[in-house]
Amino acid sequence: MAMTDGLAEISTGPASVLGVRHLEKSFGGLKAINDVSFDVAPESVTAMIGPNGAGKTTVFNLLTNILAKDAGQVWFLGRDLAGMSAVKIASLGLIRTFQAAREFPGMTAIENVMVGGHRLASHSPAREMLWLSAARNEERRILRRAGEMLELVGLAAFRDTHATELPMGAQKLLEVVRALMAQPKLLCLDEPAAGLNDTETAELANLLRAIRALGIPVLLVEHNMSLVMNVADEVVVIDSGAIIARGTPAEIQKDSRVIEAYLGRERDGAS
Repeated sequence: MAMTDGLAEISTGPASVLGVRHLEKSFGGLKAINDVSFDVAPESVTAMIGPNGAGKTTVFNLLTNILAKDAGQVWFLGRDLAGMSAVKIASLGLIRTFQAAREFPGMTAIENVMVGGHRLASHSPAREMLWLSAARNEERRILRRAGEMLELVGLAAFRDTHATELPMGAQKLLEVVRALMAQPKLLCLDEPAAGLNDTETAELANLLRAIRALGIPVLLVEHNMSLVMNVADEVVVIDSGAIIARGTPAEIQKDSRVIEAYLGRERDGAS
């Protein structure tokens, strides 16, 4: 979608996996989110960028009802998410990660990944306790798939390592694959490249492309501009709680408002 100076209203239709309209949120007298509207298209990577404190994570929290919005609407696969709990939203297939890696302490890397697969497990708690054949077979399938996911991101060597003992970059990748194990219909990633080195970031980029190729749309909040420009189909730029631009990576890189609000500040900080 080409950018327009007025950021004209975007239509909501069956082509949108996620539709966000006129989102508002204030904390005390401060308006943190101001009239935010955007779409996420199927089989795409949409990135949200902006300077620190711009409101990107707050938008994520409003989408999943971790925070209550003051105004606006959010649709996911045609359903209005108003009033739904975060757990219910996740059960619909809108799966998110957080800025800080949230691994389960006392569990190994592969056990952490398996947690994501258990969201879709069909066996009942009673069957699980009795360890019936169907439950055993399903557990083996989840274990096998978790092992394949660790192979995919180069973490197979750490499968039996306690997740909290992994380097931060590995923990971030682990959280992404755990979310992917839940078979999301929309995967929302909050700064997945934070703490990753260049090699790990390249692996993450390949993973994001593979996720898109599987038909799973991704909404990405990220500060790593190289990653964003290499994997995103559309970029939404937010500053001071409001969207100032949206478009393709090529369009965004040329937009004077973005250069001033984000890219320019980043260069200033590096000088």
